[in-house]
Amino acid sequence: MGTRLKMSTSHHPQTDGQSERTIQTLEDMLRACVLEDKGNWCDHLHLIEFAYNNSYHSSIGMAPYE
Repeated sequence: MGTRLKMSTSHHPQTDGQSERTIQTLEDMLRACVLEDKGNWCDHLHLIEFAYNNSYHSSIGMAPYE
């Protein structure tokens, strides 16, 4: 698949933009579920994981599940 491991500086999230963007996306998805259903965020993790892994990501040209 051609993946590469890159190290970044701790406590300096700007150096790892792609990971930070992924975290922000997951936080936004969780926030939307919790606001909609008024539940605990832990209860929505399986749904968020499924939705994220089955949606198209332009950075890799496919869904992560594929």
